[in-house]
Amino acid sequence: MMTEDTLLSDHTPAGFPQNSLIHSAFQQLISARTSRLKLDNVGFIAVIAVQRYLAEQERTKDKFVDSYCYDLTVTDGIVQAKCHLASDLNHLVHKNIIRSGIDVQITQCSFVYNERRLGHGSVCIEKIEFGNVCEDSRILRSIKDPAALPIWSKEGDESVLAIQNDVPLQTRRKYYLSLWNNEDPHGRLWIPDMPPTDVVLNVSKMFLLCDLDSVYGSSHQCRPLLVRIMNKSRLRFYGKVDTKIDIPFQAYFEVADQSGSMSMVLWNALCPEWYQRLNVGTVLYLQNYTLKQSYQKRTRPFLANPQMRNFTSLEIGLNPRNPEAVIDVIPPKSVKLQWGLPEVPYHFISRSELDNCPSNSTCDVIGLVSFVGRCERIRNKGNAVPEKYWTYRWVHAIDGTSDCPFVLEIFASSQPEIFSGIYPMTYLVCTQMRVCRPTGSTVVYLTSSTETQIFTTGYHKGQPYVRSPAVKAFIQWTKTLKESEVLKRTVVGGHYCFPPAPPVFTQDITDGSAEVPVVPAGKLQEELESLQYREHKRVAIQGQITAVQYVPWPEEEQASLQPAEQVAPESSDVSRSLPPEDHGIGTATEIPAGSGTQPADAVPSPRKRKRNQRVKRELRRRYATRSVVLRESKSGQNRTEEELLEEERQDSEPEEEEEEEEEEEEEEEEDARGEEDQASGHERQNATGALLSTDTQAQLVDDRPSALWESSAWTLLRADLQEHLRFGGLEPESIPRRFSYEDREYLLHKTGLHPAKWTVDDFHPNQDLNRYPPVAYKGHFRITILGINQQAAIDALFVPVLSPEDPRSVGLPRDPHDNTLVSCLSAGSVSPIGRPADGGQPALPDSGDVIRTAAELEGMHVVCILDFCHLGGQKVEVFLNKMYKMTDVALV
Repeated sequence: MMTEDTLLSDHTPAGFPQNSLIHSAFQQLISARTSRLKLDNVGFIAVIAVQRYLAEQERTKDKFVDSYCYDLTVTDGIVQAKCHLASDLNHLVHKNIIRSGIDVQITQCSFVYNERRLGHGSVCIEKIEFGNVCEDSRILRSIKDPAALPIWSKEGDESVLAIQNDVPLQTRRKYYLSLWNNEDPHGRLWIPDMPPTDVVLNVSKMFLLCDLDSVYGSSHQCRPLLVRIMNKSRLRFYGKVDTKIDIPFQAYFEVADQSGSMSMVLWNALCPEWYQRLNVGTVLYLQNYTLKQSYQKRTRPFLANPQMRNFTSLEIGLNPRNPEAVIDVIPPKSVKLQWGLPEVPYHFISRSELDNCPSNSTCDVIGLVSFVGRCERIRNKGNAVPEKYWTYRWVHAIDGTSDCPFVLEIFASSQPEIFSGIYPMTYLVCTQMRVCRPTGSTVVYLTSSTETQIFTTGYHKGQPYVRSPAVKAFIQWTKTLKESEVLKRTVVGGHYCFPPAPPVFTQDITDGSAEVPVVPAGKLQEELESLQYREHKRVAIQGQITAVQYVPWPEEEQASLQPAEQVAPESSDVSRSLPPEDHGIGTATEIPAGSGTQPADAVPSPRKRKRNQRVKRELRRRYATRSVVLRESKSGQNRTEEELLEEERQDSEPEEEEEEEEEEEEEEEEDARGEEDQASGHERQNATGALLSTDTQAQLVDDRPSALWESSAWTLLRADLQEHLRFGGLEPESIPRRFSYEDREYLLHKTGLHPAKWTVDDFHPNQDLNRYPPVAYKGHFRITILGINQQAAIDALFVPVLSPEDPRSVGLPRDPHDNTLVSCLSAGSVSPIGRPADGGQPALPDSGDVIRTAAELEGMHVVCILDFCHLGGQKVEVFLNKMYKMTDVALV
């Protein structure tokens, strides 16, 4: 074993600080007789970057197994080093547990030689431990420029070259992929847009696009082309493990001249050099291009000019070799009218016109951003090998022509700076958006196409659309707005899923297929464990709702009224009553206050158990009393709830006095144990665990206080459960917040994907999401759903829509309902119960009134739509989106 004393030995060459933990540990490693070493007492180091690339693997039974590798750049504050992450730790990156900006401890590493290069190798991290993964790195707080730190290396080591050239360790790959998708250009390999230089043209010796059909396949040399880019696709990465191409990227462009338009394809190594320099409206002079038959199955952009001819049989190929294409960009000031190049046409529509647009039609839109959802990912089912994810976010934008906003599903369009930088109060332009009208629904929204381009404030200058009449009219409308009033209605982040679930759940009886897959309750844990960071998945389960508990906001404030060890649901203190003026759908009286969780291995002390038992009796007594009141009111008896409570109190006084005496004796013994019992009762939690074990779940179910409503059979049924998936309370990231323009960088950081590389800009001291008020949120319901075969159950959160200010209200039915719990779960919202005489906000039903109707759920067979999202680390979001009664289920 290696201690800190042995680390600081004679292995430190001149030029490196003696007190560098990284240098001392790695020098000890390469001096050891074995290639693997366990490290003790090394101390914490910081993760500067996590970088991803496609692995190289050998054939297995004549098949290639595709996967990705990860390099970590770490620092102790003195030097930096790039290390390879062992493949069995990849899942920690998938869950965003290992990430940039945190401190970790390396407990085992090895030195792996590159068997294709003599004497070259790199350090591989094999085992790792974490400090507080919720906190920013303490080491990085004192570093102003991580890139300026000296790089550790041994003779022949590849880390210096890998860091300086931004290339992967160990393999022949020459590029990194973006950490969370394959569409975004990432790393130093990609050349940014730059001003073009003057070019000498001979326009007398050129082909028009209409001439290319006649020369295709002949021996005639292709003359130069002079064209304008009309549309641009996102990047396509087609790399495989067995791909011999160094940089397997591709991008499509639609180009046009006076004779018509044609597709142009940018291939491989030309993509990093030219993709970001070829923009819509750019004029190109092309030489040494190739012609080939066009790929007919790909999507094509909508041409806004119906009079333009479209040549679809051929496409222009620009290749890095055989032959090497010559590309020249013509400066805008050098473009001449006599060349006859067409202007870029647009098809802008207003929000009021969208309702009349047919499904799958294409349009361009401009609007003022009013809501920006968090970045999420979905698995690309069409490309299982290698595994790929699409990155997307939901955005609302208004243009003054309708009370409804544009609802935009924007996928990553190979414009990472713009995509991650969308925030409220900016002007947003989205081109080549596709109209979507879900089957059986009246909602309409726009989603990205392969050719979609997005632009926000700061990126509009020089774009061809700035001359569009629709854009000019929009700018004039924004001048009539009062900025402070618009800002009050802006929202960021939170749980958001669109479109709303349809009124009828449909399943194909022949093959069981449905738009949302129906999953057995016993398979839900597998579904949850398969989620990667910010991955969203929607599933349906059938069963019955057996318990409902209402949790008011803020959970943290109410939990703070209890001792720290009493935060978990199974140890909630007796709730307090709130003033009548605060009563609403989030502030009912007699509600358990606690809603957090405690470590899975925590063992309640005898004192806690006594207190928990009293709490459970009190809550059951309250529920039973309320039930008696309701029954007796129906039968004509007039005893009040207060009278019954008094009877219960008198009956229980001797029992409580005896308990108090026992508790006093227990407290003395418990306090004497002190910290010794606390330490023995808690073990370190595994950083990879996100779900509780079945045994622990059963214990938590048995120990928790009764919910405000439970099925009469629930106590019996839960004793026989094989699995009960339970989670903590509502995460801060799940609540939509008011936007603050002054804090936009922090809010962008929280709603965006975690960055691959840490920068000083990522450090936000003293910032907390809970500082920003929630939007139209006063509390949530915790719903327990029992699978149809009564073997597994899951707890899900239901947050009803309360107000039009909630972004989720767009598209929901506005028909009033009776505000029973069944109606709220079916509609996804509560229904206003009247408007005050002064014209203020409509009144909302009391949560207690809603809960009192829960008995209608007794034994009811339902289908529940669940939305899952992995928020990173051990946080998983489980929302009940909609409940269907079996009368609302159709088999076709």
